[in-house]
Amino acid sequence: MTTAPAFPCGEAVDPTPRPLPARVPHRGASVTLEPLGLAHLDELWEAAQGADATWTYLAYGPFPAKPALRAHIAAFSAQHDPMAWAVRPHATGTADGWLTLMDIQPAHAAIEIGNIWFSPRLQRTRAATEAMFLLMRHAMDDLGYRRLVWKCNALNAPSRRAADRLGFVYEGTLRAHMVVKGRRRDTAMFSILAEEWPARREALLAWLDDANFDAAGRALRPLARSG
Repeated sequence: MTTAPAFPCGEAVDPTPRPLPARVPHRGASVTLEPLGLAHLDELWEAAQGADATWTYLAYGPFPAKPALRAHIAAFSAQHDPMAWAVRPHATGTADGWLTLMDIQPAHAAIEIGNIWFSPRLQRTRAATEAMFLLMRHAMDDLGYRRLVWKCNALNAPSRRAADRLGFVYEGTLRAHMVVKGRRRDTAMFSILAEEWPARREALLAWLDDANFDAAGRALRPLARSG
């Protein structure tokens, strides 16, 4: 017979450690995610031209020359946490950005989607949303994580809007959390929990459905957060 704890302790959960993600491709209807590597260097360098502002809230970049980007990709792609994928939209056929799964905590069933760099031609596209969805679904459905995290600089309004659009719940802001490029960073924290995920998944699948896009590839209705 199990004795009830004397003080509130939170609900009991499955303590089984979750699997680590594998360095494998993920293919969707409009985009393919490929494990990041130096084979993507030329395409990513081209995608980064004239896009210095896209690096503002990241801890790295912009890169002054291709060798600097090469060194970054070589080191970045050799890590397991964060684990990075290049984003190849089918419409362009080129690697136009990257994103990662990171802060991977198998024992706590918690994982983050982050380190997202999308070039201007990838931003605000069906492929960009699907790229994020593919990793979200992989973490929650394939690997069975309980907590999916999104965090960003609290001043990064586009990232905060993206978190809300994807269905993440705002949890609060960690004040003076980090120093990034010599500046104080307050970090806004968001999450999706396992019990919230089915509704988020269905909303994303409905938005990504071919029937939601016209002949020019424009979405017919916005991605509304459910729940």
